[in-house]
Formats: sequence, C-alpha cells, structure tokens
Amino acid sequence: MSDTQQPSPADGAPAVATLSYEAARDELVTIVSRLESGQLGLEESMTLWERGEALADHCTRWLDGAQARLTRAEGGETEAVEAIEIVETDPDSDMD
Repeated sequence: MSDTQQPSPADGAPAVATLSYEAARDELVTIVSRLESGQLGLEESMTLWERGEALADHCTRWLDGAQARLTRAEGGETEAVEAIEIVETDPDSDMD
C-alpha cells in the first residue's frame, strides 16, 4: 500500500461509526477515486464498495443530525421571537 492510499478494512481501518464527518467524507472520496481508476481486482473493489456504502450512510446520518439540530435551533428562535411579538402587541401588557 502506498503512502497516499487509505487503508482497507482488512488493513485495520477505523470503524466507520468512530469517524468524524470530515474523516468519513475524505475516505469516501479516496475510495471513489480508487474505484473509478479501474485498477483494482474484483475482490478489492467489492470490499471498497461496501466500505464506501457504509461511509456514505455514516455521512448521511451526520448531515441529517446536523439538519435536525439546526431545525430545532431555528424553531427555538422562532418561538422566542413570537413570544416577544405577543408581549409587544398585547394591549394588556404591563411592558409600556
């Protein structure tokens, strides 16, 4: 294995679930490049394909989680703004 190649799972690559989004994405890019080169045998290609699928799923879960966090944060901000607007427009409010 050259210095620029990512290890295959048999070479002791870290478990997909332990990778950060960036590490998983970078490994996936490397795998796609290696597969597209057409220089691999069938067995190695299948092993890399399976790892790539797992990495893609992992990245999707990370992005879905980030989207959910943003949605919750935006919802919290929206609720706070709505509460302020209610207080400001409530004629019975003692805020004047």
